[in-house]
Amino acid sequence: MSENNNFYDKKFEGNFKDKGKVIIMSEVLIVGSVAYDGLKTPYASTPRTLGGSCTYSSMASSLYTKTHIVGVVGEDFRAQDIKLLKSKKIGLDGLARAKGKTFFWKGYYKKEDMNVAITLKTDLNVFAQFDPKIPEKDRSIPFLFLANIHPGLQMNVIRQMKKPKFTLLDTMNLWINIARKDLLNVMKKVDLMVLNDQEVKLLTGMSHLKEAARAVLKLGPKRVIVKKGEHGAMLVGPEGTFLAPAMPLDRVVDPTGAGDTFAGGFIGYLARRGTVNLENLKQAIVVGSLTASFTVQELGVKGVAGLTLAKVRQRAKEFYRFASLPLIKL
Repeated sequence: MSENNNFYDKKFEGNFKDKGKVIIMSEVLIVGSVAYDGLKTPYASTPRTLGGSCTYSSMASSLYTKTHIVGVVGEDFRAQDIKLLKSKKIGLDGLARAKGKTFFWKGYYKKEDMNVAITLKTDLNVFAQFDPKIPEKDRSIPFLFLANIHPGLQMNVIRQMKKPKFTLLDTMNLWINIARKDLLNVMKKVDLMVLNDQEVKLLTGMSHLKEAARAVLKLGPKRVIVKKGEHGAMLVGPEGTFLAPAMPLDRVVDPTGAGDTFAGGFIGYLARRGTVNLENLKQAIVVGSLTASFTVQELGVKGVAGLTLAKVRQRAKEFYRFASLPLIKL
């Protein structure tokens, strides 16, 4: 079956394995938070575990290509967590250690709505003075992910980079509310923006997702991805609209970091392919969704930390079995 009739075919699996093809993988640079989280869900809890947007996304991206991070941690950051990041071959030259404590967030989820995190405590600590400095050797990395930090800092990163091939932008409700002007300036500099359904509505003031996504395009980014949680993701760009379902799961243990894992898997796979085109963007969305599906099945970073390409490939096969649609004869 051709891609025009059904994207969910064996073509993706072959590309994912890179069989019979010479592919020059590009590297990824991620700038964001490295933190500790106190988590409680209806199924598990922990008073303190590794977290942060940079952490989740870099471990996801590193499955597919060489990944570097820029962030800051405190004096309390554990040697075992450095060891974990190094075990993923993540470049840590941009990870600074400052005097004080590491950024800490504490929150919980209710069983009736696992999509919303309820914050109990936020201690910025050393992250309050975070001023990202990109190592000189990392400034030419072609694929850049600006994870969820203040848009003023995101713009600072862009100014340090040497014309990246592809820039992905993330944000959150807080920055939309208190730093809108800075956010709009950054949006004009990026290739793709990723938002969840609540954020795209808040940013545009529109209630219909497709209409809101098109409104985002008018604000600067060339394309936008709207994440819809368990309902999948939607890509909107000059080529039109693409919908990707999410992997159905029996149970979600902890949704923390799912969006960051999605973004990391997305840009890591796109860099693995090396070329930014519609086919690769579609496949990258599926890869991001599959990667994130492992994160939500474990507490904290455990799911993505234990992930392998073999596991993702197996889940991809399961995904295509349920996502494949028959042609309708009318």
